[in-house]
Amino acid sequence: MARTIDDILAAARDRLARVHPDQAHAETSDGAVLVDIRPAAQRAEEGEIPGALIVERNVLEWRFDPASGARLPQATGHDLRVIVFCSEGYTSSLAAASLHDLGLTRATDLVGGFKAWRAAGLPTTEGADRVS
Repeated sequence: MARTIDDILAAARDRLARVHPDQAHAETSDGAVLVDIRPAAQRAEEGEIPGALIVERNVLEWRFDPASGARLPQATGHDLRVIVFCSEGYTSSLAAASLHDLGLTRATDLVGGFKAWRAAGLPTTEGADRVS
């Protein structure tokens, strides 16, 4: 039987110790890397997390491309914490599981994604939808 995207997502989430925004924010002071996989248009509309590493790549392409580890050169050779997020935290689980498979064993994702980060009152830039 073919697995659905929901099955694949559930399996990815089962493998990850996911983190909440406050925890992720605290871990950035200890050297954790935030990885933003939202498209450019979405970042422009919603805002950004200052200091986050932007990776513009289709998640499925990223998932199956063995060279994609080069996208995180400062993390691939070290045991760094990598926290992936998108808008609402859906595809970030798949991306984090992919990075885990590429050798970033401390990769995880952010519960609720960028919207949860902003709702928690953590630092962001202003997006187009917030500019009056």
